[in-house]
Amino acid sequence: QLQLVESGGGLVQSGGSLRLSCAASGSTLDYYVIGWFRQAPGKEREGVSCISDSSTTYADSVKGRFTISRDNAKKTVILEMNSLKPEDTAVYYCAAGFVRLDLTVQAMCVVTHFPFWGQGTQVTVSS
Repeated sequence: QLQLVESGGGLVQSGGSLRLSCAASGSTLDYYVIGWFRQAPGKEREGVSCISDSSTTYADSVKGRFTISRDNAKKTVILEMNSLKPEDTAVYYCAAGFVRLDLTVQAMCVVTHFPFWGQGTQVTVSS
């Protein structure tokens, strides 16, 4: 079964950068869309960015600041986060969902389409 482990979270000042990594094991990534989600205290989990083999999508709040990439051979998905803001503070989760031919990556990038989840990594941005 596919397992996901996130790393790279931490404490950073506003305007700083972090690089989150999601390492997969137990299965190839070829059949999955991979997403990064985040959950702040008292808020619902939300989609940050998702990536298929050919497409990416970003939440409006992170467009131009975050970049997602994947390396199927290394079973790794990276989220580069720049110009971080205090409102980016959250637990960040990596998740995998089966490729859906009837949905765009943008349409897939919601919690309910992802059955496999990592344990999360805390990102804290101080002002």
